[in-house]
Amino acid sequence: MDMTPLETLRERAFSVNGFTLEREGGTDPAFGNVTWRTLICADRQPSRHFVLGFAEFGPMGTLLAHRHAHAEFYLGFSGDGVVTVEGETHHIAPGVAIYLPPDAEHSVLAGPQGLCFAYGFPTDRFADVQYRFSAAAEPG
Repeated sequence: MDMTPLETLRERAFSVNGFTLEREGGTDPAFGNVTWRTLICADRQPSRHFVLGFAEFGPMGTLLAHRHAHAEFYLGFSGDGVVTVEGETHHIAPGVAIYLPPDAEHSVLAGPQGLCFAYGFPTDRFADVQYRFSAAAEPG
């Protein structure tokens, strides 16, 4: 099957049920134990300009401290937790949005009931976002 370059595709509306997608992550201790499902991404659908997905954490689950060049947002769906951005803590819960500036170090700790939030990046593909974990940058 020939692939048409993204720029020549006619964009159309589409819908994605995130609960039917495979969970990713959860197995690399460098990340923590967060899992995620990426719903909108140019690698998966003919879309451009942003990536949208949701992250899921079990009770007291973690996403370890990291940074990336792209800005990001979180929007709480269920459960609650703490997002630490450059040392400042922010409570996340249903309906709470958090803006993460480009290159800001941030981490997540879910509460005892777990946590689920939407995330988004202003780029075409999730693969464009290069995570730099803080622990990996520290001398051993």
